[in-house]
Amino acid sequence: MPGIPVNTELLTPILIVVLVVLVLVRLFRILREYERGVIFFLGRFQKVKGPGLIIVIPVIQQMVRVDLRTVVMDVPSQDVISRDNVSVRVNAVIYFRVVDSQKAIINVENYLQATSQLAQTTLRSVLGQHELDEMLANREMLNSDIQEILDSRTDGWGIKVSNVEIKHVDLNESMIRAIARQAEAERARRAKVIHASGEMEASEKLVEAANRLAAEPNSILLRYLQTLTEIAAEKSSTILFPMPTSMMEGLFKTMAKHEENKDK
Repeated sequence: MPGIPVNTELLTPILIVVLVVLVLVRLFRILREYERGVIFFLGRFQKVKGPGLIIVIPVIQQMVRVDLRTVVMDVPSQDVISRDNVSVRVNAVIYFRVVDSQKAIINVENYLQATSQLAQTTLRSVLGQHELDEMLANREMLNSDIQEILDSRTDGWGIKVSNVEIKHVDLNESMIRAIARQAEAERARRAKVIHASGEMEASEKLVEAANRLAAEPNSILLRYLQTLTEIAAEKSSTILFPMPTSMMEGLFKTMAKHEENKDK
């Protein structure tokens, strides 16, 4: 079969146009507002470019994109033994972003993985220095301590750790029951203290009232009669009450005077 004739004069310009297009595609790069390009010239660091339209010479220059947005990273659950020898599982979340693209690419191989591993070890180290009650009650303080340590250690990587939040502190069932018993005992102790304080205040008021009543003998009689009036309002029961000797003495004196008048 005869071969198909090829027009070499037409093929050459097409190849040139395709080559030029490929070069232009590789030459111009577009970086978004939150991206930066770390440029290497023949393997050596040259500059950081972006955002917008930048020129990267193929083969001679290479570019590595860096995202400057805040990264939300979940720290896997870590087994931690507290200072009072209680085993717990703790997980957290950290918020960080790249502030120096050059350091993030040159000073560390993978800044995301490095930050994750450092967060895990720091979480175990910091929480292991505190007791269980501090983990449960002082999370803000622990969050601040972990954030400061991570921020200082990742500064050489061009990373800024803005926040750390401890999400969960998981306890085993036996420890949960022990904490419940402790809380119950604490509530019982407070109830006894409040009851004792009430008894103390009541005794002080009774002593004060007794001193005032003792200063005036007739006040005791009036109080006695008032009590009888309150008791007599309930007619469903029989009431036996003692007679004060002061009233009996007055009655005996009256009867004696009456007998003397009769004899006369």
